Amino acid sequence: MPEEAGFPPAKRFRPGCGPPGGRVVMLLTAGGGGGRRQQQPVLAQPAASPYPEAVERQRRSLPIFQARGQLLAQLRNLDSAVLIGGPPLSGHPGVPHRPGGDRSHEQDLPRHRQAPPGRLPLPAGPASVRLPALRPAAPRLPGSPEDGGLEVLAVQRVSKTQAWQRTGRAGREDSGVCYRLYTEDEFEKFDKMTVPEIQRCDLAGVMLQLLAMKVPDVLTFDFMSKPSPDHIQAAVAQLELLGALERKDEQLTLTPLGRKMAAFPLEPRFAKAILLSPKFHCTEEMLTIVSLLSVDSVLCNPPSRRDEVQAVRRKFASSEGDHVTLLNVYRAFRSAGGNKDWCKENFVNSKNVMLAGEVRAQLRDICLKMSMPMVSSHGDVESIRRCLAHSLFMSTAELQPDGTYATTDTHQPVAVHPSSVLFHCRPACVVYTELLYTNRCYMRGLCVVDADWLYEAAPDYFRRKLRAARD
Repeated sequence: MPEEAGFPPAKRFRPGCGPPGGRVVMLLTAGGGGGRRQQQPVLAQPAASPYPEAVERQRRSLPIFQARGQLLAQLRNLDSAVLIGGPPLSGHPGVPHRPGGDRSHEQDLPRHRQAPPGRLPLPAGPASVRLPALRPAAPRLPGSPEDGGLEVLAVQRVSKTQAWQRTGRAGREDSGVCYRLYTEDEFEKFDKMTVPEIQRCDLAGVMLQLLAMKVPDVLTFDFMSKPSPDHIQAAVAQLELLGALERKDEQLTLTPLGRKMAAFPLEPRFAKAILLSPKFHCTEEMLTIVSLLSVDSVLCNPPSRRDEVQAVRRKFASSEGDHVTLLNVYRAFRSAGGNKDWCKENFVNSKNVMLAGEVRAQLRDICLKMSMPMVSSHGDVESIRRCLAHSLFMSTAELQPDGTYATTDTHQPVAVHPSSVLFHCRPACVVYTELLYTNRCYMRGLCVVDADWLYEAAPDYFRRKLRAARD
């Protein structure tokens, strides 16, 4: 069958070619040898190694090559598999590995009558295979505040563009075949393109930097992928609540506090937490907490050792919440001299906690350039909680009469994440760092606060929320 002009073989559907009855296995060839079809015998054998003999011996001695045989043995018992290159699996409805570039769909498709019907090529990423079972992976993307005024991390489907891009992973070393673990009908439901991140994430930090660069009118700034006006207005409202900007003659300008916030490479709310910390005499502690929140989790939670983790974690757990617990972990790490054996025994990620230390040093330098006093709370946890309440007041949840939680601003039902030290507690009011949406909407990074502290932080904001709730 002739090639369609302008369409590379790696990105062409051929729904009309296949066994009768409408059950078509969609195949994709990626990589290797250009776009010309090469007529191969039906029972073609795997190609010889393209590497010199010495290089081939060295390649076969690598641990990943040795583990490859174990992986293929596991895949033999699976109904659906991701097969990247290599010889065919005995008894598996996969496509045999062939030398050269493209494969003839006319030859390949009839040989897959026993394959799962309606399969499409699988986006085979570096972590696509998980033994002993295979699970299709979906990216975790920040959700848009337009979905109820909340920024959440939600598992979403890939787009068609992402799916096609990932097929190239099957042809890195040689020509290969990808399977998708979903049907063609599901594929057609995917969005054509991924929504640009600037249209999904919180824009408060972006608007703050634009104002710091003295962009004349940030509300009409010409973004390449322009966010919605509501999204921009929400970011401006957030900065106004944080005291970072004000309106003068119908123009948005930064306040003195806003100019200081722009100097920190942080989210505006965390920058304000550091700037407010001298008022509550907890600058050193707040620098540590913000640094730990700026890196990946410093706590390791291997599922196979859950009981051990819980027993060790009790040494650091604080009834005031996760922020103070992280502070305790960092202090213990410093007391141990940054010992990696200590990290291993206490299920702490040494790499991430050391990175947090580097971030802390950089933030501390910024504070010193601003002549901020480096004061410590000396064990006064309440001052730390007050500072967090005054900076995270827009991320608040209250306990409801039925024992559940709801956010203060949008009344979104939320729950305490199982990894939180407050999972088995029911404080009346908490602030949280982020929301994670899976089968439920979970709060992560919780701190117990008093409702009076929140009202002190933003009386007009909570007065409006209270009035709206009554109406």
